[in-house]
Amino acid sequence: MKTLIYSAKDFEIPFLEKANNDVYQVKYIPERLTAKTAVLAMGFDAISIFSADIASSQVLERLKGFGIHYIALRSTGYDNINLITAKKLGIKVANAAGYSPYAIAEHAVSLLLALNRNLIRANEQVHAYNFSLSNLVGFDLHKKTVGIVGVGRIGKTIAKIMHGFGCKILANDLYKDQEAEKDYKMAYTDLGYLCKEADVIFLCIPLNSKTHHLIDANYIQYMKKEVILINIARGAIVNTKDVLQALESNKISGYGADVYEEESGIFFYDHSKDTPKDEVLKRLIEQPNVLLTPHQAFATKEALMTIAETTFYNVNCWQQNIPSKNELTLELVG
Repeated sequence: MKTLIYSAKDFEIPFLEKANNDVYQVKYIPERLTAKTAVLAMGFDAISIFSADIASSQVLERLKGFGIHYIALRSTGYDNINLITAKKLGIKVANAAGYSPYAIAEHAVSLLLALNRNLIRANEQVHAYNFSLSNLVGFDLHKKTVGIVGVGRIGKTIAKIMHGFGCKILANDLYKDQEAEKDYKMAYTDLGYLCKEADVIFLCIPLNSKTHHLIDANYIQYMKKEVILINIARGAIVNTKDVLQALESNKISGYGADVYEEESGIFFYDHSKDTPKDEVLKRLIEQPNVLLTPHQAFATKEALMTIAETTFYNVNCWQQNIPSKNELTLELVG
């Protein structure tokens, strides 16, 4: 099965090559999938895409016309692909679900620690030989209340870590995980109460029509002024302009994120010589109480190896004409 890897990054190619082990004919290209680059898939049976790639209805129709029957996502999230259209076109889609909740959860906690203890500012001051502590005071996490919105694999891992810090855990999810509730002494509650009580809030939910801009001015008004908000999910889970306004008016204390609402075409690429003309992003980066990382939470050796292995597991299943356990289009009716 000839496979084209879109958005191939230099740091992930060795892991993909090892996972493939010369079984399939694979081509790696740095271009991300768009309506214009879909033509590059001509002559291939399958493609693999990342979270920055765009698999809209228009793109999928072009891919189908070029002979693509399979799409393997190198990510857990799949908000960048129209699954309904893929199902109608007969294109099978599978993701790399649960590749490493530890990588994501640990990065989320790193964002919290760096913000709370002012590590970025401290590093900058020390480099300037300024050893004053006046701007570096944080707070103990011990006995603080942590709210976790979305208690899937990543949310549960965050709960485990924060339970280890001695935090009280509030959880918000459509379904209760009774085992995690018991193990980490979590209390499930509604989102409004969680926002009101939490000293730290982690966002770990998938992006869909119901969660788009879930955290907006309405929920921010309930939050403590000292709250630190951590977004490890998708940028559009929050209304970025509302979060910015809250930061600038000191309604919330800090925002740490590994994602950005309009990151497509920006994150994963070096724009140091052609600064993006995104005023919202510029304002966000300039905030002293914001720590933004370029969607790097997944970037650990263990996670990259698992993603690569899962990608070729999915391809191998299709080659053998058996359903993959990660297949997303199987879940759709009709």
